Amino acid sequence: MKDTVYGEVGTDRRDELERDFSSFQIGLLLKKAREEKHLTQLELAELVDKRREYISKIENNGSNLTLKTLFDIVEKGLGGKVKISIEL
Repeated sequence: MKDTVYGEVGTDRRDELERDFSSFQIGLLLKKAREEKHLTQLELAELVDKRREYISKIENNGSNLTLKTLFDIVEKGLGGKVKISIEL
């Protein structure tokens, strides 16, 4: 269905969809990790010197998240490690 609606992989529209979905997944992963640590959005925000609203925005769509902020949230805020892979 994605091919029909958004085009095949490699087209601009499809690639944008895949990027947006990846951002959404990052937000969900961060929310799940925060909840597993029994932290509120406010508590996490304070640990990484961000506003609660920004944490909420990241958890809801993950967009506009810099790598530095991702590392800060995961490492300083959640006590975890970030692993990134690149597929060619």
